Amino acid sequence: MAETAITVQSVTAPFAAVTAGSADFTLAAGDVANGNSFVCTGKELLICYNSDGANPYYITISSVDDRHGRSEDITEYSLAAGDYAVFGVGLTNSKGWKQSSGVINIAVENAAVEVAVLRLP
Repeated sequence: MAETAITVQSVTAPFAAVTAGSADFTLAAGDVANGNSFVCTGKELLICYNSDGANPYYITISSVDDRHGRSEDITEYSLAAGDYAVFGVGLTNSKGWKQSSGVINIAVENAAVEVAVLRLP
C-alpha cells in the first residue's frame, strides 16, 4: 500500500513581503485507507485538526529504529472534537522518524482528522 502524499506548503520567509492570503495554509482530510506521508527535510511542522463536531479521533505517527535500535511510534494520539495538535522540528529533525525513503508516515482514524505540513524557510 502506498501512502497518499501530503503536499508540503512553504512558510513565508522572514522579511518577505506579506500580502493578503500569502500566509494562509490549507488542511486536507487524512487518507484513512492508505495513510499519508510527506518528504522530510527537518524543517517541517505537522499540523492536525479534528474537524468533527462531537467525536474524538486519533492520529498515529510511525517511527523507525534509531541508531540504538529504539523505536517509539506516537500511537493513537487523541484529538478531541475541534482540537488542533502540532508536531514540530523535534519530530522531523530527529533520527527515528524519517523512513529510509525520506518520508514520515502518518495514519488517521477518520477523515475528519485533517492535516497540513508546513516547511519553514
